[in-house]
Amino acid sequence: MSIGVLLVDDEQLIRAGLRAIVASEPDLEVVGEASDGAEVPGLVSRSRPDVVLMDVRMPSVDGIRATTHLMSTMDNPPKVIVVTTFENDDYVYDALLAGASGFLLKRARPEEIVAAIRTVAAGESLLFPAAIRRLAAQQANRGPRDGLAGAGLTERESEVLRLMAGGLSNVEIAGELYLGVQTVKTHVGNVLAKLGARDRTQAVIKAYDTGFVTPAG
Repeated sequence: MSIGVLLVDDEQLIRAGLRAIVASEPDLEVVGEASDGAEVPGLVSRSRPDVVLMDVRMPSVDGIRATTHLMSTMDNPPKVIVVTTFENDDYVYDALLAGASGFLLKRARPEEIVAAIRTVAAGESLLFPAAIRRLAAQQANRGPRDGLAGAGLTERESEVLRLMAGGLSNVEIAGELYLGVQTVKTHVGNVLAKLGARDRTQAVIKAYDTGFVTPAG
């Protein structure tokens, strides 16, 4: 079965480029296009995409608001990859916090875009530890810093979350903590549940946003 992709960008040229990249892959299919976030809910309901490539900055309804709406109103929302010109864009951090699974730069190579779509469609996250640390550093003093005090993480779950924030995979975490991979998967699942996070990216963003993990490490 093909992976349905919805393209959302206010620049027609960008959409055309993304459409050509997606359409060239046998397992990917463009199921719709939108020029503003206001069009997204209706298009998602009609076309049921697996992945939305969402421009983060749009004139009417931006990618943050559109992502927030999808995550808060749909039982099974599509995966969202925000697309941005600059990786240090404040909007990207907010979109990730809202539930996006990762981000891409508009100058990304075609193979990177295709790999990102397949990755999030498979239920995995696009984690860029260095980039997320830079984004988190810019946001360090803007909100409550409770260190996830109310999340009820165990000591082991806290260790796992810190290693997740470092960009380690389940296999790498297992090696670091001398645990079985299935045990790590269980811990990761518990972390996501306790934080109310849809995936690893959102869990890591929440860890930074609350000061549980700091950009300095």
